[in-house]
Amino acid sequence: QVQLVESGGGLVQAGDSLTLSCAASERTFTSYFWGWFRRFPGKEREYIGSIMWSGGNTHYSDSMKGRFTISKDNARNTVYLQTSSLAPEDAAVYYCAARLVITPSRALSDYNYWGLGTRVTVSS
Repeated sequence: QVQLVESGGGLVQAGDSLTLSCAASERTFTSYFWGWFRRFPGKEREYIGSIMWSGGNTHYSDSMKGRFTISKDNARNTVYLQTSSLAPEDAAVYYCAARLVITPSRALSDYNYWGLGTRVTVSS
């Protein structure tokens, strides 16, 4: 069973930066698109962006550009989400997902595997 495991969440101060990680249990993911999403209480998951493992092409939601950066580490089979200037309204559960097609997508249903999420709390 393939697993995605997010880590790096926690409590931070407003204005801080944070890097979240997503590690895959199998190397078969290395050919596909990895996405990052976040979910606010009572809301559906919101697309942040995604990265193509082969080549590293990235795609972002327009509202997320400039504050979030997605990168990868081939040797560690891990994808990262770097956040900057966090605000209380960024507090959410952050999820990574894997899409078994080599094109980006913001649709939840287009992703085949999901992690359990990592919670980010931002104090003002």
